[in-house]
Amino acid sequence: MATLSPTGRAALDDYIKATLKAKTLPGFILGVSNVDDEIYFEGGGPNTINDSGSEKINPDGIFWICSQTKMIAAVAALKLVEKGAISLDTPVGRYIPEFRNPIIVDKTSTQNTTFRPAKTVMTVKHLLNFSSGLFYPVVRDDLTGLTEGYFSKEMHASSDARSHFFSILIGKLPALPLKFEPGTDFVYGWSSDVLGFLVEEVSGQTLEQFCKEHIFGPLGMETSFYLTPELRKRMVNLTFREQDGSLSPWREQVNIIEQDPAKVRLHLGGVGMYSSMRDYLKLLRHLMQINANRSVKNPILKQETVHQMFIPALTDKGSKSLSDLVMAPGLQWGTTMAIATKDWPQRRRAGSVFWGGWAGTLYFIDPTSGIAVVFGIQIAPTGDVQAMKVWSELEALIYAALIPETAKPSL
Repeated sequence: MATLSPTGRAALDDYIKATLKAKTLPGFILGVSNVDDEIYFEGGGPNTINDSGSEKINPDGIFWICSQTKMIAAVAALKLVEKGAISLDTPVGRYIPEFRNPIIVDKTSTQNTTFRPAKTVMTVKHLLNFSSGLFYPVVRDDLTGLTEGYFSKEMHASSDARSHFFSILIGKLPALPLKFEPGTDFVYGWSSDVLGFLVEEVSGQTLEQFCKEHIFGPLGMETSFYLTPELRKRMVNLTFREQDGSLSPWREQVNIIEQDPAKVRLHLGGVGMYSSMRDYLKLLRHLMQINANRSVKNPILKQETVHQMFIPALTDKGSKSLSDLVMAPGLQWGTTMAIATKDWPQRRRAGSVFWGGWAGTLYFIDPTSGIAVVFGIQIAPTGDVQAMKVWSELEALIYAALIPETAKPSL
């Protein structure tokens, strides 16, 4: 199996120590696994920035994983496909009425737009590969926080939280807005949240219950939509990057999701989960093992289903839209994650699948190199330049340290 050289491991250790000492970032965690087991897991730093009495981040610290929830919601939907409860071609409107007569809007930055009826029936596969047309709107002056469909506290307090969610999306328009005809392009948006609602409708369980039964339970994960008192004790606090570049403790500088477990009434499959990086790495390793045709205990999906995660499913137009979003060439999307169709110099190989979360968490699986990697940090606003720079350096150091199985000397 792939391993890290002693000198490469030392280089990673030194870089992490130097980065934490420089205090240009809050604390963070880096984890690497080969197909069999964890081979590197280090990090640290204070749990609360600028607090000399703060406890240090530990390997089992809990992170709000934000959009890393999306992959889990997709896995849940694929489980229902395997069970025969739905298919990739199942119309979403069969279970969720708001999708029976959606409209295509000509502008996504305002509700004062012209529109027309959608001609294409939206299906499960459109939700899985983000070709549904469901988009995150940009209608506020403050672009640093989450959109209202995520941060609304009134939504959770309403008698019908899901209907309130869709009322936010529809607003003053006569029906649910889409950016384009389903299947024709890619846009980042509400697809994973709708997948979660679909799982609930079809299974008769909450998304939390379904994931615990079919994903978290079999893998021994503590991941949850509820930030329980037990998880809260291990929570890694958010840090805020001020406009002058300094770091400040979290004081709700921007709107985020409802985090009081007693108030959460809607499970948001696009943003709502909490997990340790060690547990998330466990899930990535499990998928990597299934993909590699390893014999695994309690497989959560069939091999053919996992294989589909690595197969491009977007049109050329959709691929360009995704590449423009991530600012990396030649990207695709399968059923759960983005796919790199080209080698990234000194980093992940072609065929790797990846994504990340709003608060800075990142991950990928590289089946060619036989590794999975997680990076855990909690920093806002999203897209922190310094965090992305450190992530890039760490990834390059991992690959510089990597000893593939074929390169290991025989004994």
